[in-house]
Amino acid sequence: MKAFLLQVFTWWSGQTLGTRFHTWRKGEMIGEDSFGNRYYRQRNGQRRWVIYNGEADASRIPPGWHGWMHYRTDIPPTDESYTPKNWQKPHQPNLTGTAAAYRPKGSALTRERRPDVTGDYDAWSP
Repeated sequence: MKAFLLQVFTWWSGQTLGTRFHTWRKGEMIGEDSFGNRYYRQRNGQRRWVIYNGEADASRIPPGWHGWMHYRTDIPPTDESYTPKNWQKPHQPNLTGTAAAYRPKGSALTRERRPDVTGDYDAWSP
């Protein structure tokens, strides 16, 4: 029952009821990535979309699938022997808004004291 209510009233936790119906009616599954995200395209090939496994976070799309989703290639990673380049890093979650987010010295959200002004800046005054 909870899963049904999430599909009806939320868009950030998987697919909505409308997306499920559209996918059933017009979509064909192309593949699945290592995170469990499922990739679809319309049967006529005009649209592509992803149904996330869990919370919708676009940064969780691997590089190969990202290229396919943005029409940089027509060949999905499942149809070729795609291997990431050595400079491509593994996924790191977006930490914005969490306790682990980056907070520089002097931020209002840290206990550290802001560095003293050095005098190399003149404040604007009207």
